[in-house]
Amino acid sequence: MEKSKIELQNISKSYYSEAAVTQALRKVSLTFVHGEFVAITGESGSGKSTLLNIIGGMDSFDEGEMIVNGQPTFQYTEEGWEAYRRNQIGYVFQDYSLIGHYTALDNITGALLIMGKDKEEAQKTAMEYLKKVGLEGYEKHPATELSSGQKQRLSIARALAKNTGIIIADEPTGNLDSETGRQIVELLKELSKESLVLMVTHNYSQAAPYVTRKIRLHEGTIVSDITEN
Repeated sequence: MEKSKIELQNISKSYYSEAAVTQALRKVSLTFVHGEFVAITGESGSGKSTLLNIIGGMDSFDEGEMIVNGQPTFQYTEEGWEAYRRNQIGYVFQDYSLIGHYTALDNITGALLIMGKDKEEAQKTAMEYLKKVGLEGYEKHPATELSSGQKQRLSIARALAKNTGIIIADEPTGNLDSETGRQIVELLKELSKESLVLMVTHNYSQAAPYVTRKIRLHEGTIVSDITEN
């Protein structure tokens, strides 16, 4: 796996409506590297989800440049962004974004088949990552039958199995009780030893013992960037 690096250079983003213009990010410059577990914090509307969505290729930026593993992205076509999302980013969402009637195994193999893996290789990889997140024995269970914590573990296994080197997690513990949430953050910490993990969270106290860095946004600007632990 390539050791990932993301450079944001003066990234700005605005949203337009008939009534107003909202500047979500204002000239944000940050660098993230392999082995970091970064918590992105701030009150609602501070720009943290916009920042994560831009890094994940799910939202565009208006000004500046994002360089991923030495590759500028400003001139990407929609096809280029689609390839970026598919091949370079593993996603973990608050709502899990699983296919409910698919088994745990099929939720992962489906993502790998889209990437062009053959079925036998996809299933072998899926089993490996189910084991890694503690879901061995659940491979034939439909996602709808899993607990909230198990669904999030499956979401993480799917992100990991893509072997992208970059994992972005948007409020991954938001729907979980405190102990299950702690276990998920602990798992993400372990995974950051082999990748770059960026997590948006409202609950920094839960993440604090595990993250290597805390970034806080306010009204679209970086107000603090602190190395932890």
